[in-house]
Amino acid sequence: MNKENIAATFQTLQQEICLGLENMDGKSVFRSDEWERPEGGGGRTNTIVNGAIIEKGGVAFSAVHGPVSEAMTKQLGMSEGIFFATGISIVLHPINPHVPIIHMNVRYFELDNGTYWFGGGIDLTPHYIVKEQAALFHQRLKGICDRFDVEFYSKHKSWADDYFHIPHRGESRGIGGIFFDHLSEKNSTLTKAEIFDYCKTLAGSFVSIYSEQAILGKDQSYTQEQVAWRNLRRGRYVEFNLVHDRGTKFGLYSGGRTESILMSMPPLANWEYDYQPLNGSKEEETLQLLKQKIDWLSF
Repeated sequence: MNKENIAATFQTLQQEICLGLENMDGKSVFRSDEWERPEGGGGRTNTIVNGAIIEKGGVAFSAVHGPVSEAMTKQLGMSEGIFFATGISIVLHPINPHVPIIHMNVRYFELDNGTYWFGGGIDLTPHYIVKEQAALFHQRLKGICDRFDVEFYSKHKSWADDYFHIPHRGESRGIGGIFFDHLSEKNSTLTKAEIFDYCKTLAGSFVSIYSEQAILGKDQSYTQEQVAWRNLRRGRYVEFNLVHDRGTKFGLYSGGRTESILMSMPPLANWEYDYQPLNGSKEEETLQLLKQKIDWLSF
């Protein structure tokens, strides 16, 4: 198993995920946009808009390589050398406020000195948190984690709680999920092939996990007030991605393609000065649940 095999597998997973999401949405199809990176490598960004469920979404694949730049060394703490990075990244913004935003990515990084690691994760950002649906999401993730290491769920769930947090707001981006980075044989009981299988299994489960969540909310009616709330929550999503997200920073500092990096942005978002939800409202209930270290499996 080498970096070319890993990249080819990720590229195949991109195609399979897009087909699965088209079947789930039932209306729109993905537009494919292939691109090249002048410094080395390239990718394919598949985007979907104006679907029956998905208002805007993207499933991006990339495999890039080249010298570690000064900006990468300064901003990301990387050592000098030649790097190779490949992965797939997904963000879906639904129309209905009762359907959550979802993000997932899996990635592989390698330096010419032999250092390598895998990273990735998946997290759910409901506009309105329903405890039972949150529990279902986390049950699915725990099932995947337990197939590889019974400690993965608690470790990677805790990592996601810390990572998908908006410090300047003092709130979580959503209900978390799992997150891992710099995972290799050096810090895991798994072999390189087994870690890769973990990434493949997570990515291969994406469509079924999201379809389950979408079905629970896609046919619910909603008001313009709920759409306004959805757009405020999208605004929080933008803040996290532009200020704190490592993938966004890596893409920009490594000279990645800006359009593909920022495909995670929603089609419409809003910011309202000092917004305060009504006492006892669903909006207030959601804000009270946007906290770290909640045991979602207990609901």
